[in-house]
Amino acid sequence: MTKQTVSSNNANDLTVIIDTGCANLSSVRFAFERLNANVVVSADFDVIRSAARVVLPGVGTAGAAMVALKQKNLIALIKSLTQPVMGVCLGMQMLASLSNEHGGRSEQAITCLGLVPTEIGDLDSKGLPLPHMGWNQIEVGDHPLFSGIENGSYVYFVHSYRAPISEYTLASSTYGELFSAAIGKDNFFGVQFHPEKSAKVGAQILQNFLNMGTPQ
Repeated sequence: MTKQTVSSNNANDLTVIIDTGCANLSSVRFAFERLNANVVVSADFDVIRSAARVVLPGVGTAGAAMVALKQKNLIALIKSLTQPVMGVCLGMQMLASLSNEHGGRSEQAITCLGLVPTEIGDLDSKGLPLPHMGWNQIEVGDHPLFSGIENGSYVYFVHSYRAPISEYTLASSTYGELFSAAIGKDNFFGVQFHPEKSAKVGAQILQNFLNMGTPQ
Protein backbone atom coordinates (compact mmCIF):
# COMPACT_ATOMS: atom_id res chain seq x y z
CA MET A 1 0.00 0.00 0.00
CA THR A 2 1.17 3.51 -0.78
CA LYS A 3 2.29 5.37 2.31
CA GLN A 4 0.00 8.13 3.49
CA THR A 5 1.27 11.69 3.45
CA VAL A 6 1.30 13.06 6.98
CA SER A 7 1.17 16.77 7.60
CA SER A 8 4.41 18.14 9.01
CA ASN A 9 2.29 20.25 11.33
CA ASN A 10 1.94 18.24 14.55
CA ALA A 11 3.20 15.16 12.73
CA ASN A 12 4.01 13.56 16.09
CA ASP A 13 0.41 14.15 17.27
CA LEU A 14 -1.25 12.17 14.51
CA THR A 15 -4.61 10.44 14.83
CA VAL A 16 -4.93 7.49 12.45
CA ILE A 17 -8.27 5.99 11.44
CA ILE A 18 -7.54 2.42 10.36
CA ASP A 19 -8.67 1.87 6.78
CA THR A 20 -10.93 -1.13 7.28
CA GLY A 21 -12.78 -0.42 4.03
CA CYS A 22 -16.04 0.31 5.86
CA ALA A 23 -18.50 2.98 4.77
CA ASN A 24 -18.28 5.41 7.69
CA LEU A 25 -14.60 6.31 7.31
CA SER A 26 -15.26 9.74 5.82
CA SER A 27 -17.82 10.80 8.43
CA VAL A 28 -15.46 9.85 11.25
CA ARG A 29 -12.55 11.68 9.59
CA PHE A 30 -14.66 14.81 9.00
CA ALA A 31 -15.70 14.81 12.67
CA PHE A 32 -12.05 14.90 13.74
CA GLU A 33 -11.21 17.52 11.12
CA ARG A 34 -13.93 19.77 12.56
CA LEU A 35 -11.88 19.65 15.78
CA ASN A 36 -8.76 20.69 13.83
CA ALA A 37 -7.14 17.31 14.44
CA ASN A 38 -4.23 16.09 12.36
CA VAL A 39 -5.95 12.93 11.08
CA VAL A 40 -5.43 10.45 8.25
CA VAL A 41 -7.11 7.26 7.09
CA SER A 42 -4.49 4.55 6.56
CA ALA A 43 -3.75 0.84 6.56
CA ASP A 44 0.01 1.47 6.40
CA PHE A 45 1.68 -0.38 9.27
CA ASP A 46 4.32 2.28 9.96
CA VAL A 47 1.79 5.12 9.95
CA ILE A 48 -0.47 3.26 12.37
CA ARG A 49 2.37 2.28 14.69
CA SER A 50 3.72 5.82 14.89
CA ALA A 51 0.34 7.46 15.59
CA ALA A 52 -0.38 9.18 18.89
CA ARG A 53 -3.79 7.51 18.90
CA VAL A 54 -5.72 5.11 16.66
CA VAL A 55 -9.41 4.74 15.72
CA LEU A 56 -10.92 1.39 14.71
CA PRO A 57 -14.14 2.11 12.80
CA GLY A 58 -16.67 -0.41 11.57
CA VAL A 59 -20.07 -0.93 10.04
CA GLY A 60 -21.73 -4.14 8.85
CA THR A 61 -21.27 -7.52 10.53
CA ALA A 62 -18.52 -8.74 12.80
CA GLY A 63 -17.92 -11.70 10.50
CA ALA A 64 -17.25 -9.53 7.46
CA ALA A 65 -15.22 -7.00 9.45
CA MET A 66 -12.86 -9.60 10.89
CA VAL A 67 -12.35 -11.09 7.42
CA ALA A 68 -11.42 -7.61 6.17
CA LEU A 69 -8.88 -7.14 8.97
CA LYS A 70 -7.39 -10.55 8.24
CA GLN A 71 -7.11 -9.83 4.53
CA LYS A 72 -5.20 -6.63 5.31
CA ASN A 73 -2.98 -8.41 7.86
CA LEU A 74 -4.06 -5.91 10.51
CA ILE A 75 -5.05 -8.22 13.37
CA ALA A 76 -1.61 -8.75 14.90
CA LEU A 77 -0.74 -5.09 14.37
CA ILE A 78 -3.83 -3.84 16.21
CA LYS A 79 -3.19 -6.22 19.11
CA SER A 80 0.36 -4.89 19.44
CA LEU A 81 -0.58 -1.22 19.74
CA THR A 82 0.27 0.55 22.99
CA GLN A 83 -1.20 4.00 22.30
CA PRO A 84 -4.90 4.82 22.96
CA VAL A 85 -7.12 2.85 20.56
CA MET A 86 -10.84 3.64 20.25
CA GLY A 87 -13.33 1.42 18.47
CA VAL A 88 -16.47 3.04 17.07
CA CYS A 89 -19.76 1.10 16.78
CA LEU A 90 -18.82 -2.26 15.22
CA GLY A 91 -15.21 -1.26 15.90
CA MET A 92 -16.03 -1.44 19.61
CA GLN A 93 -17.56 -4.88 19.22
CA MET A 94 -14.48 -6.09 17.34
CA LEU A 95 -12.41 -5.42 20.48
CA ALA A 96 -14.35 -8.16 22.28
CA SER A 97 -13.49 -11.87 22.42
CA LEU A 98 -16.44 -13.27 20.48
CA SER A 99 -19.50 -12.07 18.58
CA ASN A 100 -22.53 -14.03 17.45
CA GLU A 101 -23.04 -11.57 14.60
CA HIS A 102 -21.79 -14.02 12.00
CA GLY A 103 -23.81 -12.54 9.15
CA GLY A 104 -24.79 -15.96 7.84
CA ARG A 105 -21.16 -16.98 7.32
CA SER A 106 -21.53 -19.82 9.80
CA GLU A 107 -23.55 -20.83 12.83
CA GLN A 108 -20.57 -20.36 15.12
CA ALA A 109 -19.57 -17.25 17.00
CA ILE A 110 -16.99 -15.04 15.32
CA THR A 111 -13.60 -14.79 16.98
CA CYS A 112 -12.82 -11.10 17.42
CA LEU A 113 -9.67 -9.29 18.58
CA GLY A 114 -9.91 -10.44 22.20
CA LEU A 115 -8.64 -7.16 23.63
CA VAL A 116 -11.59 -6.64 25.98
CA PRO A 117 -12.72 -9.97 27.52
CA THR A 118 -16.44 -9.76 26.88
CA GLU A 119 -18.75 -11.32 24.30
CA ILE A 120 -21.15 -9.63 21.87
CA GLY A 121 -24.70 -10.96 21.71
CA ASP A 122 -28.12 -10.01 20.42
CA LEU A 123 -29.66 -6.91 21.96
CA ASP A 124 -32.79 -7.93 23.89
CA SER A 125 -34.99 -4.98 22.97
CA LYS A 126 -38.01 -6.39 24.87
CA GLY A 127 -40.13 -5.96 21.75
CA LEU A 128 -38.88 -2.51 20.77
CA PRO A 129 -37.97 -2.17 17.06
CA LEU A 130 -34.56 -3.37 15.92
CA PRO A 131 -32.08 -2.11 15.06
CA HIS A 132 -31.84 0.30 17.98
CA MET A 133 -31.63 3.44 15.88
CA GLY A 134 -31.68 7.02 17.09
CA TRP A 135 -30.90 9.15 20.11
CA ASN A 136 -30.66 7.59 23.54
CA GLN A 137 -29.26 8.53 26.93
CA ILE A 138 -26.07 7.20 28.46
CA GLU A 139 -24.83 6.85 32.01
CA VAL A 140 -21.08 7.37 32.14
CA GLY A 141 -18.31 6.08 34.37
CA ASP A 142 -15.06 7.63 35.47
CA HIS A 143 -12.99 7.36 32.29
CA PRO A 144 -11.10 10.15 30.50
CA LEU A 145 -13.18 9.51 27.37
CA PHE A 146 -16.23 10.86 29.20
CA SER A 147 -14.62 13.84 30.91
CA GLY A 148 -17.18 16.65 31.05
CA ILE A 149 -20.03 14.40 29.84
CA GLU A 150 -23.07 14.42 32.11
CA ASN A 151 -25.16 11.39 32.96
CA GLY A 152 -28.29 11.43 30.81
CA SER A 153 -26.53 12.93 27.80
CA TYR A 154 -27.94 11.85 24.43
CA VAL A 155 -25.89 10.10 21.74
CA TYR A 156 -26.81 8.44 18.45
CA PHE A 157 -27.03 4.65 18.15
CA VAL A 158 -27.51 2.22 15.25
CA HIS A 159 -27.10 -1.43 16.31
CA SER A 160 -28.80 -4.78 16.95
CA TYR A 161 -25.99 -6.42 18.94
CA ARG A 162 -24.45 -5.35 22.21
CA ALA A 163 -21.83 -5.95 24.85
CA PRO A 164 -23.40 -6.92 28.19
CA ILE A 165 -22.82 -5.00 31.40
CA SER A 166 -19.54 -6.18 32.92
CA GLU A 167 -16.48 -4.98 34.79
CA TYR A 168 -15.31 -3.59 31.44
CA THR A 169 -18.35 -1.30 31.02
CA LEU A 170 -17.35 2.38 30.76
CA ALA A 171 -20.84 3.71 29.98
CA SER A 172 -24.29 2.17 29.76
CA SER A 173 -27.61 2.72 28.05
CA THR A 174 -31.01 1.05 28.03
CA TYR A 175 -33.05 -0.09 25.05
CA GLY A 176 -35.18 -2.91 26.34
CA GLU A 177 -32.24 -4.21 28.34
CA LEU A 178 -29.38 -2.40 30.03
CA PHE A 179 -26.25 -2.77 27.88
CA SER A 180 -22.73 -1.39 27.56
CA ALA A 181 -22.63 1.84 25.58
CA ALA A 182 -18.83 1.79 25.97
CA ILE A 183 -16.30 -0.81 27.05
CA GLY A 184 -12.58 -0.74 27.70
CA LYS A 185 -9.48 -2.41 29.07
CA ASP A 186 -6.03 -0.86 29.33
CA ASN A 187 -5.36 1.31 26.24
CA PHE A 188 -8.22 -0.23 24.25
CA PHE A 189 -11.75 1.11 24.56
CA GLY A 190 -14.75 1.66 22.35
CA VAL A 191 -18.19 3.20 22.06
CA GLN A 192 -21.29 1.47 20.71
CA PHE A 193 -22.81 4.75 19.54
CA HIS A 194 -21.63 7.06 16.78
CA PRO A 195 -19.83 10.07 18.30
CA GLU A 196 -19.44 11.58 14.82
CA LYS A 197 -23.26 11.79 14.63
CA SER A 198 -23.85 12.81 18.24
CA ALA A 199 -23.66 16.61 18.00
CA LYS A 200 -21.90 18.49 20.83
CA VAL A 201 -21.73 15.50 23.16
CA GLY A 202 -20.07 13.41 20.46
CA ALA A 203 -17.66 16.21 19.63
CA GLN A 204 -16.65 16.44 23.31
CA ILE A 205 -16.02 12.70 23.43
CA LEU A 206 -13.84 12.91 20.32
CA GLN A 207 -11.98 15.87 21.80
CA ASN A 208 -11.42 13.87 24.99
CA PHE A 209 -9.92 11.13 22.85
CA LEU A 210 -7.68 13.67 21.12
CA ASN A 211 -6.48 14.78 24.56
CA MET A 212 -5.16 11.25 25.15
CA GLY A 213 -1.76 10.25 23.86
CA THR A 214 -0.76 13.85 23.21
CA PRO A 215 3.01 14.23 23.29
CA GLN A 216 4.24 16.06 26.39
